[in-house]
Amino acid sequence: MKTSSLTDVLRDGVARAAAVVALAGVALIHVLDAPNTFSEVPYIGWLYVALIAGSVLTAGALIRASDTRAWLAAALLPLGAIVGFTLTRTVGLPGDTGDIGNWAEPLGMASLFVEGSLVALSAMVLRERVDTAARRGARAASWQPVEA
Repeated sequence: MKTSSLTDVLRDGVARAAAVVALAGVALIHVLDAPNTFSEVPYIGWLYVALIAGSVLTAGALIRASDTRAWLAAALLPLGAIVGFTLTRTVGLPGDTGDIGNWAEPLGMASLFVEGSLVALSAMVLRERVDTAARRGARAASWQPVEA
């Protein structure tokens, strides 16, 4: 095996492992917060359930393979949670205005850290894939068959 491909395999494995741990963190944080959420604003509780299930399924997909669709989900799920958190702290959501201005909640800060890290990691992996595909396309386009 070439050194560059071994390096690529190791980088991919480390990135996938970090993403799986981060997805588990996203799920755990929302499992811990869900009981209060269901009692206060049930539809947000169900959004938590969707985020938890999506995180677990995406982690499972990343354990199996380094699929681009799984990496996209690993970026979009926590990005959605960050948007939701930001909305609840700024303008509020329908039926939920009690957290407006409550930026210092420890579980919320932990959530933002894990989700932000996961979005950054996923974006880095996806960008690298786009760059690699572009380089391959440029090489293929520059190749000219030899005419007899």
